Amino acid sequence: MIIGTAGHIDHGKTALVRALTGVDTDRLKEEKARGITIELGFAYQAIAADDPDGPRLGFVDMPGHERFIHTMLAGATGIAMALLVVAADDGVMPQTREHLQILQLLDIRHGAIALTKTDKVPAERVAEVTNEIRALLAGTFLADAPLFPCSAITGAGIGELRQFLHGAARDWHQRHAAEPDAQRNFRLAVDRSFSIEGRGTIVTGTVHAGTLAVGDTIRMLPSTRNERPLTARVRGMHAFNRKVEQCGSGERVALNLAGVERSEIHRGDWIVADSLNHRSDRLSVSLSLLPDAKPLKHWSSVHVHAGSAHTLARIALLEGEQLAPGAQMLAELALELPLHLCHGDRIVLRDASARQTLGGCVVLDVFPPLRGKRSAERLALLRAQQDASDANALQALLATETRGVSLSQFAANRNLLSGALPALLAEIVAVQVSTGAGVYACLPAHWQAMRQKIVDEIARFHEREPDNAGVERERLRRKSFPTLPAEAFAAVLQSLIADAAVVAAQGRFVALPTHKVEFTPAERAIWDTVLPKLMDERFQPPRVRPLAQALGIDEPEMRRLMGKSAKLGHTYRVAHDHYFLAIAVKELATHVAALCDEQGLAKAAPFRDRIDTGRKLAIQILEFFDTIGYTRRLKEHHVIRQAQMWS
Repeated sequence: MIIGTAGHIDHGKTALVRALTGVDTDRLKEEKARGITIELGFAYQAIAADDPDGPRLGFVDMPGHERFIHTMLAGATGIAMALLVVAADDGVMPQTREHLQILQLLDIRHGAIALTKTDKVPAERVAEVTNEIRALLAGTFLADAPLFPCSAITGAGIGELRQFLHGAARDWHQRHAAEPDAQRNFRLAVDRSFSIEGRGTIVTGTVHAGTLAVGDTIRMLPSTRNERPLTARVRGMHAFNRKVEQCGSGERVALNLAGVERSEIHRGDWIVADSLNHRSDRLSVSLSLLPDAKPLKHWSSVHVHAGSAHTLARIALLEGEQLAPGAQMLAELALELPLHLCHGDRIVLRDASARQTLGGCVVLDVFPPLRGKRSAERLALLRAQQDASDANALQALLATETRGVSLSQFAANRNLLSGALPALLAEIVAVQVSTGAGVYACLPAHWQAMRQKIVDEIARFHEREPDNAGVERERLRRKSFPTLPAEAFAAVLQSLIADAAVVAAQGRFVALPTHKVEFTPAERAIWDTVLPKLMDERFQPPRVRPLAQALGIDEPEMRRLMGKSAKLGHTYRVAHDHYFLAIAVKELATHVAALCDEQGLAKAAPFRDRIDTGRKLAIQILEFFDTIGYTRRLKEHHVIRQAQMWS
C-alpha cells in the first residue's frame, strides 16, 4: 500500500517518515541545505519485521511549500491512503487546508492524522490544535480518521502510528489479493525518469490499473517519437523496492525499459498497455468548484493537474455561463497539450496565476464530438456516463444514444480490456455489428428507427430529384445521420439492402426498389459511342467539348448526356466538364490508398507519376476525392478519411 504525506511546509513530514521507516527521503543537495522537501521522496518498509519478503508499505513524502504544489499533486496521484501532518506549534496552516482540499478532489478515501512536534508544546496546546484539526476535518473523508499525537525527536506516539499504518496496509494487501484488477489495461503515471549506467532508462510511478509483466511491450503517452507512437519493452521491474516479475494496481513500481531514451519520457507521461493509443486535447468532465473559490466563468483559463501531468486549459461550461462556488456542472476542457486520460480519472484545477486551487473534475468522456456539445442529447449522454458501474453506464448509454454505441470506443474510454465486453452485454438485448473499427451495438428499437429514417430520406430524395438513379451513400449519410461513424452507417444501410427494403444502383447509389431511371434508346445509342472514348484514356478522358467534336454531337446535347450519365452512376464529374468512368475513379482511389499506405499521405507529384497524367489534373482528382469525403486535405497533402467508401 502507498501512503502519501500531506501538510504545510516545516510541519515535520520528512522527519516523521524517517522515524517510521529509518529512511531519509530528502536526497537532493538543495533539500539538505535548505531543510525543506523540494522533490518527491520515497521510503519502503516490510509490514511484518519477521517477514521481510512479505507485503510492504510505501511512503511518498510530498513537499509542503506552496511553490511546489505541482510536485505534491504528482505524488498524490494513485496513493491509497493519506497521512495529514500538522505541527502542534503551528497548528492548521494554509497548505494544510489546500492539501486537504486536493486530497478530497482526488477522491482519496482513507487516511490518518499525525499531530507532530508535541515535544515542543504543553499538553494544553496539543488539545487546542486537536480541536482545531477536528473542526477543519468535519465533513471530509478524514472526519472520523484516527489522530496520533507524536514526536519524531522523542519517539512518542510513533509506535502507535506505525502499528495503525501496518494494520491498514495488511487489510489493503488482503483486499488487493482477493480482487485483482483483471478487467482493465495497465496504466502507470510517470513521476520520475532517469538512467542508470549499464541498465538504461528507468521510470517510476504508481500503477493505476491492470497488470504488467517483464517482457511485455508498453506504450508511452502522450509522448511520441517523430510524431509516431513511442513503445518499449519491459526489461525488468521493482515493486515496493524489490525485484519482481509482475506488478499490479496500487503498487509503487520502477520499470527498466529497453528501446527508449530517458530524454524521451517525462513526468506527466503514462506507461500504458500497448493496446491503448488515445490522446485527448478535449475532455468532457463533471466539474466541481470549491466553496471558497471565486465564481468560474465560461472559457476561463486554468491550470490542469491530471495524474502527474500539468498543462493549461480553457473551460467550456456546458450548462450555463458561470459556475457558483460549491456548485457542480458538466463542462469541457480544451487542453493546451494533449493528455492520455480515461473515464474516472481525477483532475485538479488551479487558477490562471497558479496560486489557488479552484476545484476538480471527474473525466467522463475522452472522445467528445466536435459539435453539439451543449445539445440536450449530448448532455443526456454525459449524465449516462457519470455512473461508475461499467454495466450500468453501458445500459444507460444504449438507452440514451439513438444512433448506437461504439463498444471499442466505450472500452477505450473506460480502459476496459476487450474481453470484458461480453459479460457487460450478456444481459442486454442489442443489435451488434462488427466493423473495421470494432463492434457497434444498438438497441433494437433504435436500430429500426434508423432504418426507417434512411428509407424516408431516400424517398424524399426521389421526390426532389426524380431523374437521378439514386442517392450517393455518403450524401445519404450526411443528410440522415451526419454524426454516425461511416462504418456503422454502412452496416445499417447494408441491412436494408439485405432485406430488399432498398437496392444498390450502379454500385455507388441506393434507391427504393420501385424507383427506375435509365437512358432512353436514343441516349443509349449515343452513350455506346461515348463509352469507348472514356475507356481508351480512363485516367485522362476527353472533356465534353472535344468529346462532342470528335463524335459530331451537339455540345449542349453532349453536356446533358454526360450529366445524366453521372446521375445514373456511370461516371463522376471530377472537374468542370470532365467526366471519369466510375470504374476508373475507383481504380484512382486504390492508387491514392497505396500512396497513403507507403508514405502516410498522398502528394500531387507522386500521384501524378503513378497515374501518368499532368500535375494540374492530378491535383483536380485529389481535390475531387476531398470533396466527396474519401480523403481529407492537410495543407498541401491528402490523407484517407473513409477507406470503406469503395468497398
